Amino acid sequence: MTDEELKELDREVKKLKRISSEWASQLHDLVEERLPAGYLEIPDIAQSTYDACQAWADANARLASAQKG
Repeated sequence: MTDEELKELDREVKKLKRISSEWASQLHDLVEERLPAGYLEIPDIAQSTYDACQAWADANARLASAQKG
């Protein structure tokens, strides 16, 4: 993998981490501000948070593998 490809993958990991944090923040806001009335929102927000974290974990594992050589 070239240096430029590594840099691009690193940028992707950072972007996915930010997206994961944004979803986690929405989940936190739901718990803090809208429960119990907003309980129907839990499945969608939780799934989106999980998916975003999984995407980050996958990209982060690819980056770690690429950095090892």
